[in-house]
Amino acid sequence: MTNYSLISKEIEALTSDVNNLIANLSNVSALLNMELTDINWVGFYLVKGDILILGPFQGKPACVTIPIGQGVCGTAVSTDSIQLVKNVHEFAGHIACDSASNSELVLPIHDTSGKVVAVLDIDSPSLGRFCEADKEGIALLTPILEKLFA
Repeated sequence: MTNYSLISKEIEALTSDVNNLIANLSNVSALLNMELTDINWVGFYLVKGDILILGPFQGKPACVTIPIGQGVCGTAVSTDSIQLVKNVHEFAGHIACDSASNSELVLPIHDTSGKVVAVLDIDSPSLGRFCEADKEGIALLTPILEKLFA
């Protein structure tokens, strides 16, 4: 089982003295790539107007833009809720940036006013890779990641 509490402490330590968003998001995606098992992509999309723009990530090249409200990431923004998708092929409107991805977990990230400004996107080649414990665990990262956007 993934120790999200430890990961949150590692992220806090890694980012606490760095005042650069891109550097921090790059290191967070690298750390998550190192700590999480059975994943093939992890990274960030940043909200710019009515689209998401690719940010720092680990994995194969990805979709550069995603319209808000479309795909798992766009849905996470439009509904302002964590998306846990056990089978992306059954998700209406799924955008296949990597055909090897079969399940996905997406966390919306807010600025200090409460507006969604980014998402953390984690993909796995395995069906059903993510469960409620992962959803609860990834939610522990919210306050730490939101500090990066303050």
